[in-house]
Amino acid sequence: MKSFLELPRIYKQIVAALADLVMLPLTFYLAVLLRYDSSTPQLFQMYFWIIVAAPLISIPIFLRLGLYRAVIRFIDQKIVFVVVMGVTLSVICMAALATFLHTVTLSRGVFGIYWVSAILYVVASRFLARGYLLRAGDRLGAVRVAIYGAGHSGMQLASALRAGHEYLPVALIDDKKELHGATIAGVRVWSPKELPALVEKKHIKEILLAIPSASKAEQKAILEKLELLKVKIKVTPPITSLVNGELRVQDVRDVEIEDLLGRDQVVPDKQLLSTCITDKTVLVTGAGGSIGSELCRQIIRQAPSRLLLLDQSEFALYSIEQELNEINSEAQLNVPVIPFLNSILDQDKCQRILQTFAVDTIYHAAAYKHVPLVEHNPIKGIRNNAFGTLSLAQAAIDAGVSCFVLISTDKAVRPTNVMGATKRLSELILQAFSKTQRKTRFCMVRFGNVLGSSGSVVPLFRKQILAGGPITLTHPEITRYFMTIPEAAQLVLQAGAMGEGGDVFVLDMGEPVRIQDLAKRMVHLSGLDVKGDGVDGIEIQHVGLRPGEKLFEELLIGDNVEGTRHPLIMRAQENEIPWTDLKEMLSALDHACIAFDYKAVRAILLKIVEEYAPQCGIEDHIWKERMVSAFSEEQPFSFSGEDGRPVLKQVIG
Repeated sequence: MKSFLELPRIYKQIVAALADLVMLPLTFYLAVLLRYDSSTPQLFQMYFWIIVAAPLISIPIFLRLGLYRAVIRFIDQKIVFVVVMGVTLSVICMAALATFLHTVTLSRGVFGIYWVSAILYVVASRFLARGYLLRAGDRLGAVRVAIYGAGHSGMQLASALRAGHEYLPVALIDDKKELHGATIAGVRVWSPKELPALVEKKHIKEILLAIPSASKAEQKAILEKLELLKVKIKVTPPITSLVNGELRVQDVRDVEIEDLLGRDQVVPDKQLLSTCITDKTVLVTGAGGSIGSELCRQIIRQAPSRLLLLDQSEFALYSIEQELNEINSEAQLNVPVIPFLNSILDQDKCQRILQTFAVDTIYHAAAYKHVPLVEHNPIKGIRNNAFGTLSLAQAAIDAGVSCFVLISTDKAVRPTNVMGATKRLSELILQAFSKTQRKTRFCMVRFGNVLGSSGSVVPLFRKQILAGGPITLTHPEITRYFMTIPEAAQLVLQAGAMGEGGDVFVLDMGEPVRIQDLAKRMVHLSGLDVKGDGVDGIEIQHVGLRPGEKLFEELLIGDNVEGTRHPLIMRAQENEIPWTDLKEMLSALDHACIAFDYKAVRAILLKIVEEYAPQCGIEDHIWKERMVSAFSEEQPFSFSGEDGRPVLKQVIG
């Protein structure tokens, strides 16, 4: 059977035609026997030429109507109409042929019986072959699946799967009692309560969630129930994402973290989206990054007069420029996209860009954000994140930019690492500038982790699960906030429109997620077990917190927060430093960075960002290596550091 299924389609069509070549004459002769209730040589001789002509007339007609082009495993009730039309035409032609041959008078009853019998034969033979081939496909190793959702989408999916080789739907699951026991697309509908028994009885390997109209919260509740079965789960996208509202096999995907969060996206305020963008010249820094690139995708759809891209990564800048040009072409937007390969620390060129193109709005997403890397390269992180923001903000004021939006982070709240401290310092710089001038309106938008960004934990977990483990986790109690990149970018654009000057906006990230629980759920929804308590499965290893990493992230320093016109955007009131004081401290920090005076850098950073509470010593690789060298030669150490770590008695310059 496997060799037959793998034959080219032309051979399968020939087999079907040969079967009709044999069976149609027999069907006509059966009609003769039923009409006359006897069999004599004279009867056979009288109808001989018509018996011979039956397949010779019918097969070309069937061929013309496309009956042989239909894939047997794909057919449905629509084929009945084609068969009735084909048999009717063939009977009319046969009757005309009998009249033309001037044979003895033939009974009209014979043709009537043949018409009914031929229709029954052709339809029955196709559906019997379909059932047999589907069962054969099952025996050939198709994955047995249950479809959760017996509505229109579930029916579409079941039909599509039954027509293919990879999956065999053996059960439909639905909460509606009136559907229980019914058969849809050849598959019986069962209650969710019977699913655990069905998994074992019908050897179900995967469950496909086919309720695209369900909200994220409803989908999350269903996934929580299915997780206990430890069967691999796949889901369909929202109905708005489906092509023409039709569900196809390729639309089914693996469970993503956004499915587990159960967070429904709020419909954006179109006025807020367009306020700072439509018919304006917009610049995005860090345009090739995960957040910057998504900002660009959403900005270009709001029809700015020009979209300027700035990034110091050549490949990232090239990639986003090509993608935006494709969006331009597909949506017929004709928005000029102008890329600039530049660092935000190059204030002169940034100012020339802003003045030459009369930039109205800046979305500043350029930053080093990988916590351990910045911890190991603190001076570079301070230079890029804090002084880069300072340089760009001064250029924006000089060029008369109307609106400047900083993309900040939850790690700026009571930071324990250099990256978070530099982002809080960036906020303080913009807050100070807001008090000294009125030409440029500065605001900051603070949020947590975004899904799919560089360094995201979810793709790493999935890769480790596919490899059979282990999953590496820093700490069993570590928690994080999560949001999708498109939603975060959309909220940033809306928050920027509400800024009055010096605003710190905080996005509602929902409930924090315990990363270990997330890892376990990903394992279970992949149909596997977590190793432990005598159960063999995917191991979860705790490797320890990395330098500067926090167990828990926060979005607010204090409790002084107020709502805005958007339900997911809040305005926080944070402490500020007057520009006259901040300017002096920044100058001292600059000199310390130039001198590579790591101790002074940390001391000044602690003074400026009062909430900064480093959880580790100075982790710069150069500093640590020179400490080791100095220790081996002169041992110039004291153990008087506040954190109990050895510190040098002299500055290494």
